[in-house]
Amino acid sequence: MARKYFGTDGIRGTANNGSMTPEIVLNAAMATAQILRKGNHRHKVVIGKDTRLSGYMIEPSLVSGFISMGMDVVLLGPIPTPAVAMLTRSLRADLGVMISASHNRYQDNGIKLFGADGYKLSDDIELEIEKLMDNPDLIENRAISEDLGRASRLEDESGRYIEHVKATFPKDLRLDGMKIVIDCANGAAYKAAPKVLWELGAEVIAIATEPNGTNINKDCGATATNAMCEAVVEYQADIGIALDGDADRIIMCDEKGQVIDGDQLIALIAKSWQEKGLLHDGVVVTTVMSNLGLERFLSDKGMQLKRMPVGDRYVVDHMRANNYNLGGEQSGHIVLGDYSTTGDGILAALQILAILKTTDKLASEALHVFKAVPQILKNIRFEHNIDIDTSEVNGYLLHIEKRLNGNGRILVRKSGTEPLIRVMAEGDDEKLIIEIVDEISAWLLELDKPQVETSTLPMAKFRHCEHSEAI
Repeated sequence: MARKYFGTDGIRGTANNGSMTPEIVLNAAMATAQILRKGNHRHKVVIGKDTRLSGYMIEPSLVSGFISMGMDVVLLGPIPTPAVAMLTRSLRADLGVMISASHNRYQDNGIKLFGADGYKLSDDIELEIEKLMDNPDLIENRAISEDLGRASRLEDESGRYIEHVKATFPKDLRLDGMKIVIDCANGAAYKAAPKVLWELGAEVIAIATEPNGTNINKDCGATATNAMCEAVVEYQADIGIALDGDADRIIMCDEKGQVIDGDQLIALIAKSWQEKGLLHDGVVVTTVMSNLGLERFLSDKGMQLKRMPVGDRYVVDHMRANNYNLGGEQSGHIVLGDYSTTGDGILAALQILAILKTTDKLASEALHVFKAVPQILKNIRFEHNIDIDTSEVNGYLLHIEKRLNGNGRILVRKSGTEPLIRVMAEGDDEKLIIEIVDEISAWLLELDKPQVETSTLPMAKFRHCEHSEAI
């Protein structure tokens, strides 16, 4: 069933437009409340947010929707996404909501929904919510006046999360003697992340910790790592950590300012856990975007890589179904199933820092775990919908992929959170994969043109390729 509101990570869009208007958010809250209210107890929902200006608009809409359905609301204020997941379970709430568009620009916003167990809601439940959101009978199920919910604010939400995260760090270790740059992306972890590192003994240089509503992820954070890298070199730090806007992903750099992506971090944790007998079944769960070099590294070490569709929720679903405890994405979502129900950038950073302390190696010696296979990604921004899952497109891609002779991969997919088509190729021959990505991108750009005058169906109008980068 096609999705109208939900993408791969909740509902997301431009604030005050499309699917991110107060009216739609209100309906989403009401529909979610109706579906998840079970039993005769007082029902509770916790709501956190990042630092976007539009959070002031979306939060009241959610509160009104839940209260109108008889649910009590606990407001957490600016706090990381994984903290919302943790507090949903800790406070025995029926639902957790995070208001965030993660790594997106400040103009965007979104809502992520967590069940009582702290895990993101399933596709099936999201589709139920979608159906009910557009049902005119939704308002018939509102609570009567005496059964309306109440709103309150949790006073020590950040402190609870900080202590939870610190408890995952080995008790016999400290970060004394380490100088760490932490880039908080002017986002949800601008208070919590520096505190965690400082309380564990590190010398902390915190940057991007002055959110103003519009500077979240702007030239900082996990998607713009230059600020972190430059600060590490300038302050002669041992390592750099960059979070995204809601702190559920992490990118790092070594003492030389060289960027370390999620695949390398996952490889290091997997190797450490495997050696200690902590990695369940020797399996790591990632997505189709993870580098072929990671797969080869794990295989050489007697471990196995399992790939899921893009989106940390699909990684987590597979981990839960098979009792695996390590997974994540190249983009920096790292899920440590023994400690958390979702990606957690701060928690993952502590695992990496613990490994560095026990090995007594420089970051440049420890964090470059495997040789990455050349991988090229090109993003094409589009204005209207286009179907890339057709026999014409699939046949063309199969034909192109033969040129890799089994020594690489091609992937073309739509982003679940932005109006982008992502074209990726990887293989041992870098020159060849660059040619292939450019060729596929050009073919997609031309795909619309011959049909504009002859077809009555609306076709996508592609703009320029937003960016191209080697990963």
